Amino acid sequence: MTIIRFDSIESTNKYCEALDLAQVEDFTCYWALEQTSGIGQRGNHWHSAAGENLTFSLVLHPCTLPAARQFKLTQALSLALVDFLSTFNFQRSVSIKWPNDIYVDGKKICGTLASTRLQGNVIASAICGIGLNVNEQVFPDWIPHPTSLSLLTGQKYDLEPQLRQLLACIEKRYNDLKSGIDPEREYLAYLLNLNVRARYIYNKEDIAATITGIDPHGRLLLTTDDGRSISCGMKEIIFLN
Repeated sequence: MTIIRFDSIESTNKYCEALDLAQVEDFTCYWALEQTSGIGQRGNHWHSAAGENLTFSLVLHPCTLPAARQFKLTQALSLALVDFLSTFNFQRSVSIKWPNDIYVDGKKICGTLASTRLQGNVIASAICGIGLNVNEQVFPDWIPHPTSLSLLTGQKYDLEPQLRQLLACIEKRYNDLKSGIDPEREYLAYLLNLNVRARYIYNKEDIAATITGIDPHGRLLLTTDDGRSISCGMKEIIFLN
């Protein structure tokens, strides 16, 4: 495990995208105390106060993972974050909001963003960006329902020990994935709204539906109140509650 630290950088994901990833050792972490232009899901800005939270990108080479199963990497990363949060024993409900945001008691504590590069039918490399709220306690008004480790526990944390502990959790799940262990069943056990009726915006339509699972390509499966079956990608649906 190699950790490369930056005091400030535009975006660790953007930095990694400019690298020759074939020359980067598997499981290299690029950690920034401040990201001035962090990237979230759907191309959104990822807010993180300088020096307060963990913002980093991992370069991985899961070369035995078929391209058709790349969502398994997202599932493994999500479960690693659940593993990490479970070490705090704060007796709160941890869930995964599809595809890969982590929530505690209905509030967002972590977001991830993974991009892959293929070589034939396998994943040659992946860049996995992670933003975890650690010490920040006051968030901008435009961020919906945020929380942090500090808000949950009332404590402040040194960032580097928490980073190393989180990386250990990720490394274990990553090695399990490479050895053929399928993370899907555990992922579904933590999936927000699984088998629960809720409201969504789907293709600009307000619908009531129940999440029934995930297809092999990572698309969300739902059944609407009127019996329709829906399979949707990330940009096709918005959670309302």
